Amino acid sequence: MSPRGVATPDVRERLFAAAERVVERDGPGALTSRSVTTEAACAKGLLHAHFDGFDAFVAELCLDRFARTAGKARALSGLAGRGTVAGNVEAVALVLFDSGGPALSGLAMGRPAAALRVREALEKGAPGFTAVQEAVTGYLEAERGLGRVPESVDPDTVALAVVGTAHHLLMTGRPGAPDPRAPMKRLVAALVGG
Repeated sequence: MSPRGVATPDVRERLFAAAERVVERDGPGALTSRSVTTEAACAKGLLHAHFDGFDAFVAELCLDRFARTAGKARALSGLAGRGTVAGNVEAVALVLFDSGGPALSGLAMGRPAAALRVREALEKGAPGFTAVQEAVTGYLEAERGLGRVPESVDPDTVALAVVGTAHHLLMTGRPGAPDPRAPMKRLVAALVGG
């Protein structure tokens, strides 16, 4: 535990990682500011010193993880012509399920103030599912230009199906439910071949 008055390095990420561990292990109902700071082995007031309340923390956690996923999706453009199309799309789709994705998404939706903050940030341009969808579309268009995706495949529709399915699986998933990665892999294979 950090002593009072001593700076805690990388506070945001430390608290976010602790929250993910709590949610993964105990479910979203166990997530409280105290459970997060206990898991992070830091002072109890640290979360409130860095965030404008627990709902702000939950919203920022979700937005941070959306931004990371969108960043990984944008990296798809550099993979055109390399690896397999299905493997590349699958890798981005599966990132959505990392680090407690289903439980964290459900947590934000179950906290109206956090959900409002997330929605407002997305409306102002914060990266979310739309950024992932646009990245997948752009990647598939590039692959179609290289002849690795048939002309009959509509990149916009495939991207919408992948992101929409991921969203559905995230919103209906819960800790202890069957792993959503298997149906996601089957969907990608059916849409782009694999």
